[in-house]
Amino acid sequence: MCGIVGLLVKKPELREQLGALMVPMLVGMTERGPDSAGLAVYTAPVSGHEHKLSLYSGEHAVDWSELKDRVVAAFGGRHEIEAHANHAVLTTTADADRVAAWLKRHAAQVAILSIGQSIDLYKDVGAPADIARRYEFAKLRGSHLVGHTRMATESAVTPAHAHPFTAGRDFCLVHNGSLSNPHLVRKHLEPLGIEFETDNDTEAACRFFEWRLREGDDLEQAVERGFSELDGFFTFLMGTDTELLIVRDAFACKPAVVAETDDYVAIASEFRSLAHLPDIAHASLFEPKPEEIYSWQI
Repeated sequence: MCGIVGLLVKKPELREQLGALMVPMLVGMTERGPDSAGLAVYTAPVSGHEHKLSLYSGEHAVDWSELKDRVVAAFGGRHEIEAHANHAVLTTTADADRVAAWLKRHAAQVAILSIGQSIDLYKDVGAPADIARRYEFAKLRGSHLVGHTRMATESAVTPAHAHPFTAGRDFCLVHNGSLSNPHLVRKHLEPLGIEFETDNDTEAACRFFEWRLREGDDLEQAVERGFSELDGFFTFLMGTDTELLIVRDAFACKPAVVAETDDYVAIASEFRSLAHLPDIAHASLFEPKPEEIYSWQI
């Protein structure tokens, strides 16, 4: 049992409040996921020749400013780093794949959580309220976000196993449920060059969609294909730089509720995480139907 939350604000003037509106949603899912929590927030994109890398150092002490200087020395160009405790967001004009490869070789204590032009990602172990305070989620600004609280059932409680999982550029996925065939999915994808970082069943779904997107599917086509390839129970909530998407399996036994107004689209596993939102009494409320894809664009 886990908790998912998603929020997309339709009006640009509400982007300053995105984090403040989201924190009660995430904390409201604590009973569904007390082990760890995570959040992907989509901000205004950096310029066309720049990328952002979300980094995590865990228990390792990292001098983020010194790390930036080493990246500058290795690549030249312009680089900026914004630290949030043991997380940091590195913005670079260098090729993002080359920077990521360099970090894996020369700063192995630093994990790369996401790469893109809009996405910033945070995840850690512990109570959702503690994580929200630690990384000041209430101050986050942006157009939309995807969050998760985890109750581990099939793999370890570590930051790496926490959600969201990411693939490619500006894509993330969170999951409430359990897949029965993640090892078969992995066995199929690894020979195709898809790399895995954990044994978490949700990562298998994320890597499946990574493969389909790489092969030319759009996100909805990839999800449609997933209906026949991903076996088990799931509510998947996904984000890209322009979209928020939710889908449930054929049995729809994992809960989800959507609230939509003229100002926002809000998603949670249970209504209690939506009850504080402005004008919720007049929102259009519904539960996503089985194997029906719902998506909203910014």
